[in-house]
Amino acid sequence: MGKRTPLYDQHVAMGAKIVDFAGWDMPIHYGSQLEEHHQVRNAVGMFDVSHMTIVDLNGPGASDFLRYLLANDVARLKQEGKALYSCMLNPAGGVIDDLIVYYMRPDWYRMVVNSSTRDKDLTWIMQQAEAFDVQVLERPELAMIAVQGPQAPEKLKRVLDNQADAVVDALKVFFAAEVGDYFIGRTGYTGENGFEVILPAQLASRFWQELHAQGVEPIGLGARDTLRLEAGMNLYGTDMDEDTSPLEAGLGWTIAWEPADRDFIGRQKLEALRKDKPTKKLVGLVLQDKGVLRNHQKVVVPGVGEGEITSGSFSPTLGKAIAFASVPVAIGDECSIDMRGRMLTARVVKLPFVRNGKSCLPEDV
Repeated sequence: MGKRTPLYDQHVAMGAKIVDFAGWDMPIHYGSQLEEHHQVRNAVGMFDVSHMTIVDLNGPGASDFLRYLLANDVARLKQEGKALYSCMLNPAGGVIDDLIVYYMRPDWYRMVVNSSTRDKDLTWIMQQAEAFDVQVLERPELAMIAVQGPQAPEKLKRVLDNQADAVVDALKVFFAAEVGDYFIGRTGYTGENGFEVILPAQLASRFWQELHAQGVEPIGLGARDTLRLEAGMNLYGTDMDEDTSPLEAGLGWTIAWEPADRDFIGRQKLEALRKDKPTKKLVGLVLQDKGVLRNHQKVVVPGVGEGEITSGSFSPTLGKAIAFASVPVAIGDECSIDMRGRMLTARVVKLPFVRNGKSCLPEDV
């Protein structure tokens, strides 16, 4: 038996198929992954993401610490509540984890990191924090529920009081606010309008039930993966890891190079890599033939070299097979996929594939 979130009994009662995910017993779907995917794209769905690790950083040295720990720069966060996406790197420039950090006050930041990397993340953060005037506090007593889809604001307001309604209406994308027991972030992992709500674990079941009573359907990890893939969002351990730099994983935009005198972990190696130019990059692929793109399939770029699919699946929104692939930087507009000895054609496209329910693909793809 794995670890269980406060919503485990709710998942079982709703008929979820439970699987092991990074040591947690989590719902992969509640009957149909395909229907759940479309539910989020066309209406609204809710995800139990209470397995994610919530960490608060408090104290006068919190900002200086995060400016050293992360490749992105929290000094960019000028307004309270603003969020930032960043990679946390090792000295070699590899990605220990990717995360979101919220600037709530000068002496309080909240980070949400991946569940599969919890132990190594906390060990690393604690080690690096020793030189700073900052307190690192994990918050296992909190649960987290994501409400995602075009109807998310309307549905969320129906289960919150009037004070929270005004916050939901005013909350900008990539901002968060506290309202009573709720920490509401305008963030998500689907490419849709939506929110991630952090709340005390003892309130999670009631909140989940109230959302469901308003027509918000539960969504499993299966649809969460196809939604994030369509939205062009990396998955840690699949699209990047400690042997991959942000420059090679399509995350160069998350590195704050200025100011030049800011020293962050991995900077020296990243600057050398940027100067020498990476030999591989992450791209989007759309299969032009029949078939499904899967992780670890070989990508062949004639006359250039080979790569590998890192995340691949069928896109329910587009009706096509799509993938992320780590490939030689000299790749052109097309490549071949080795599918059990058959060489199939794929188009190289700019990410994302889908945003707010609409295709981002060129008309000729």
